[in-house]
Amino acid sequence: MARILALHTHDVRFPTSQTLDGSDAMNPDPDYSASYVRVLTDADDGLSGHGFVFTIGRGNDVQVAALRALESHLVGRDVDATLDDLGGVWRELVHDSQLRWLGPEKGVMHMAVGAVINALWDLRAKREGKPLWQVLAAMSPEQLVDLVDFRYLTDALTREEALELLRAAEPGRARRQRSLLAEGYPAYTTTPGWLGYDDEKLARLCREAVADGFTQIKLKVGADLDDDLRRLRIARDTCGPGIRIAVDANQRWDVDEAVRWVTELKPFDLAWIEEPTSPDDVLAHAAIARAVAPVPVASGEHIANRVVFKQFLQADALSVLQLDATRVAGVNENIAILLLAAKFGVPVCPHAGGVGLCEAVQHLAMFDYVAVSGSTQGRMIEFVDHLHEHFLSPVVVRDGRYRAPTTPGAGTEMYAASLREYAHD
Repeated sequence: MARILALHTHDVRFPTSQTLDGSDAMNPDPDYSASYVRVLTDADDGLSGHGFVFTIGRGNDVQVAALRALESHLVGRDVDATLDDLGGVWRELVHDSQLRWLGPEKGVMHMAVGAVINALWDLRAKREGKPLWQVLAAMSPEQLVDLVDFRYLTDALTREEALELLRAAEPGRARRQRSLLAEGYPAYTTTPGWLGYDDEKLARLCREAVADGFTQIKLKVGADLDDDLRRLRIARDTCGPGIRIAVDANQRWDVDEAVRWVTELKPFDLAWIEEPTSPDDVLAHAAIARAVAPVPVASGEHIANRVVFKQFLQADALSVLQLDATRVAGVNENIAILLLAAKFGVPVCPHAGGVGLCEAVQHLAMFDYVAVSGSTQGRMIEFVDHLHEHFLSPVVVRDGRYRAPTTPGAGTEMYAASLREYAHD
C-alpha cells in the first residue's frame, strides 16, 4: 500500500519587476512568484503531484508557511484512497476548524488548500496517464457533484440542479473532445497591455498579437486617464476595428470614478471593463454594471470563494466570469464555480498569466467546454507570454488558440532546475 511521504515546499520568485512585466495600476512592480508544493509518495511509479499559489513577491514566504501547515493532514495517508476521494479530502482540509478560522474559506489558508488539492489532482491525472481536463471530462455527473461542497450554495444551485446541468451536457462530450483536440480553445492576450510598457513597445506587441491570430487583446488602465486614452488610441489604430480590446483597472476605482472613467473610454469599443473596484464589493460591481452598460463588467481573479461568486451572479454584478486556478481552494471549488456560471448562463473567461496560470487554467476551461457549458461562445482563456519555459508541459498557443494538452497531469510541474535557480533565500 503506497502512502504519502511528505509535502515539500519552495519559495520561488522571478524578477519580473525589472522589465515591468505584469505592471498595472495597483501593482506597479510585481515580482511574479510561486508558493510551490510537491506531494511525494513511496509508490513504485515514482510520480509526484505538483501545485502552487501565484503571488507577486513579498508575502510568498507567508503563503509557503500556510502550505506547510497542511502537511499533517496528508503525510501517512493511503495514496489510492486519497486520490479516490478528493471531494472528502477537500472538505477535510477546508473545514479544519482551527485553520478555517483564519478565513473562513478565503485568503492565504484557503489558497494553500487549493495548491495542495491541485497537486493531488496533478498526481491523480499522472497516475491515470491523462491530462487533467480529460480526467475530469470522463467523470460521471454523480462523481463530479461529489467533488463539490454545496453548503452555502443551495439558494442558487442545488446538487440536483448541478446533476441536471451535467447530464444535459453528457451526449455531446465525445464530439466536443474531438473538436477541442482538433481545433483548440479560443485565447486572448494581455501581453501588449502592461502599464509600464512605453508606447513603442505597446504598438509593437499589438502588431505581433494580431499577426499571431489573436482576435482580442487587453490593456491595463486606471492610473491616469490621459495616458489611458493615448494608449487605447495607439492600440486601436494599430490593431484596427476588427480586434476586440478589453481593459482592466485591477480594482483601482470607487463607483463614481469607475463610471466616469469607463464612459471616457467607451468610444474605443471596449470588450469589457475588468475589476473596476474592490473584488469583495458585489453591490458596487452591480451599480457599475448598470451604469456603464452595454460595456460588460468582468471580474473573478481576486474573488475569494464560491460563495462570493454566487452573490455576484445573483446580483447581476458581472457578465464575464474570470475564475482563477489558484485563488480559490483548487479544482473542486472551481468546478462549483463553473456550475454556478452555467446555471446563470454567464460565460467563463479564465484569468491566466502569472506563473503557470495559463498552464493550470486551460484544463478548467476545456473541462467546462466538454462536460459543463458545452460552448466556447463568448469564452476565451487569457494568455500572457511569460515564464512558460519553466514548466515541463508549457502551454501551446497557435493562431490565437490554446492547443489541448495531451501530457498526463495538470500542467503545474516546474523544472527542478527552475525551482533551484529562482529559490528565494
